[in-house]
Amino acid sequence: MTERFTETLKNASEPTWSAAVGHRFVRELHEGSVSDRVMAAYLVQDHRFLDSFLTLLGAAIATADTFEARLRFGRFAGMVSGEENTYFLRAFDALGVTEEARAAISDTKPTEGFKAIMRQAAETRSYPAVLAVLNVVEWLYLDWAARAPQPLPGNFVHAEWITLHDNPFFRDFVAFLREELDRVGPSEEKTCTDFFLRTVTLERDFFDSAFEIGE
Repeated sequence: MTERFTETLKNASEPTWSAAVGHRFVRELHEGSVSDRVMAAYLVQDHRFLDSFLTLLGAAIATADTFEARLRFGRFAGMVSGEENTYFLRAFDALGVTEEARAAISDTKPTEGFKAIMRQAAETRSYPAVLAVLNVVEWLYLDWAARAPQPLPGNFVHAEWITLHDNPFFRDFVAFLREELDRVGPSEEKTCTDFFLRTVTLERDFFDSAFEIGE
């Protein structure tokens, strides 16, 4: 049986993929023991590239080759713009991070990298390139979120970040992303591999940076 293209990409990204999924940040998030300072540092940076992420989703809508795919991306963009963005604002309030404080914090190198790679993928006008980045940023998060033990932590800042990345809607979207990249990715294998591997490295580095600036 031929291996799925997305599985081939994931295997090529090892051991970095597993280092991200099993990162200290993820373990402490699952336990509910990640400190407020580290969680705040992480969320401030994650929220920073939401604009670039929406640009990437816009590129997916623009370059997708089916109407059904455009609808799926549109629904997901609505969730990110609504439910997920609202979580960020509630979490910042709970962690005591003001808008002024967030504005004074500089981007970390991984944040700069995420902004750059999302916009770079969008600018290629290549549906496979866009999908390669989207598969990492969503599938890798589902991978670590799905491993969370039950019950989830009592603090909503921890628990909701997990459930935002492991729920029926999100699982279905990740399955769709993989199916789309399996379908169109082999036609631009080199490009997809490049974007996929660079994005996985950024994910691991992003988790590292939360402790570098939050401890």
